[in-house]
Amino acid sequence: MSPKTELIWFDGALVPWDEARVHVMTHTLHYGVGVFEGIRAYKQAGGGSAVFRLKEHVRRLFESAKIVEIAMPFTQERIVEAILETLKANKLEEGYIRPITFIGTGMSFGVSPGKNPIHNAICVWPWGAYLGEEALELGIRIKTSSFARHHVNVMMTKAKVCGNYVNSVLAKTEALADGYDEAMLLDTDGFVSEGSGENIFMVKDGAIKTPPLTSVLSGITRDAIITLARDLGIPLREERFTRDELYTADEAFFSGTAAEITPIREIDRRVIGQGRAGEVTKLLQKEFFRMVKGENPAYASWLHGYTV
Repeated sequence: MSPKTELIWFDGALVPWDEARVHVMTHTLHYGVGVFEGIRAYKQAGGGSAVFRLKEHVRRLFESAKIVEIAMPFTQERIVEAILETLKANKLEEGYIRPITFIGTGMSFGVSPGKNPIHNAICVWPWGAYLGEEALELGIRIKTSSFARHHVNVMMTKAKVCGNYVNSVLAKTEALADGYDEAMLLDTDGFVSEGSGENIFMVKDGAIKTPPLTSVLSGITRDAIITLARDLGIPLREERFTRDELYTADEAFFSGTAAEITPIREIDRRVIGQGRAGEVTKLLQKEFFRMVKGENPAYASWLHGYTV
């Protein structure tokens, strides 16, 4: 599906989708130094809509910008307002939100961006399950990528930087070409890191493990799942593990704003558990969707409500 709605917020003004354009000499297009976020809005069970963990996503956007030395021209509060403004202008009750900050064209065209202008844009569009509705129930097949995840001193792994995702594109393209649904990357020490755009969890004997925040992005959905699991009394540890340990897991799943909670049924031709979503995964899925749809008041502070 090609995403398209009526309006995009661009540098403080709403403009028609087809008029939100940049020049081919845009610095970020050539060198990859830009930052972005993926955020979701959900219809609420009691009526209206809400953005899930909006302020946390915007804070991470600004932290990413700080890491790569981009001076943001707007405040966090203004970006929060602009996201809600864009959702309302497009009458979007539920969907995906993509804020992006990038370096434009100016006096400098070397590797250093110099004093080139900084631009902000916000796009929103309807979007269902990232890996397919069927995947949420039946699970997906993944393969270990031949590409390693970035080393922490090669790329800034705690920043959601545009250029970092070349690594993800290569890994996912390889996985799809080999007949899989998604890729799993190892870190440069050979331990399980994450997917091309998701964090990963495994379940063994009723306990959950997920890689620590060493070489992986600090996922906001990852954090929500860790909180949710602990609130449900499910043992959870953040520690390194190898892919052969993952092969023997009872369950495995990806998490992310786009992926939500997607079960993994097979890794490198090894069937995981019963080859479908396991009981722990299904419980977390159920409670996660209750959380984001406003059905569990314990997590109401994570929902930023709005009406269209």
